[in-house]
Amino acid sequence: MPHSRPFNFLLWSVLPLTVMALLLFLDVPRLDFALAHLFYDPQGGFIGRHSAFLEDVLHDRAKQAVIFLGVLAVVGFVVSLMPTRLRRLRRPLGYLVLALGLSTAIVTPLKAVTAVQCPWSLAEFGGVEPYAPLLGHHPYVDKPGRCWPGGHASAGFSLLALFFALRDRRPRLARAALVGALALGSLFSVGRMMQGAHFLSHNVWTLLFDWMICLVCYRLVLYRPAPVEAAVIGAAEVSVS
Repeated sequence: MPHSRPFNFLLWSVLPLTVMALLLFLDVPRLDFALAHLFYDPQGGFIGRHSAFLEDVLHDRAKQAVIFLGVLAVVGFVVSLMPTRLRRLRRPLGYLVLALGLSTAIVTPLKAVTAVQCPWSLAEFGGVEPYAPLLGHHPYVDKPGRCWPGGHASAGFSLLALFFALRDRRPRLARAALVGALALGSLFSVGRMMQGAHFLSHNVWTLLFDWMICLVCYRLVLYRPAPVEAAVIGAAEVSVS
């Protein structure tokens, strides 16, 4: 099996983890509210709340397209278990199924645990619910929020898995997949922000979660270090122990 191209796992795991820590301790709500007000009209509500394009095309149809891609990955992986030409792609396809599945599956449990309200539900934006920070006190309400992290953004950012699946075999295509996943996730994020469904930080958290999931799955499933790199890693582990 060919070796993987070198990758700085330490750097690309510490950076997102650092951003996560900053999001927890900086005054993020001020920026969230300022950006939300750009999309909010006190007379008519959020400018994209009733947009057919944002709801039907950019939300529903786009999500269905990503789900279809995930189904194709599952079908491809099942076929790769048989004596077919896809056998040589069994591991990358298995990685895609795992990374895509985890990236989207964590959203619903996190929404239920955190109970963060959507902007459109808050009193400041025409709703009735009080604002509560992610880690702060959440007053009792009849309808707990289900808006953190951004669910629709995960449909786009989960495609970061394509970058890792392709980087060792097709590096140029992998870079295009990386740009495409970031662009699509950002587009989905802005669309939902215009509808009042999420704050910016909700979607940034989604990006960070999906990146870490795709990165860890890549390290465990696909990454094959060159002999010299493997020897260095092994020596470091021995010295630490």
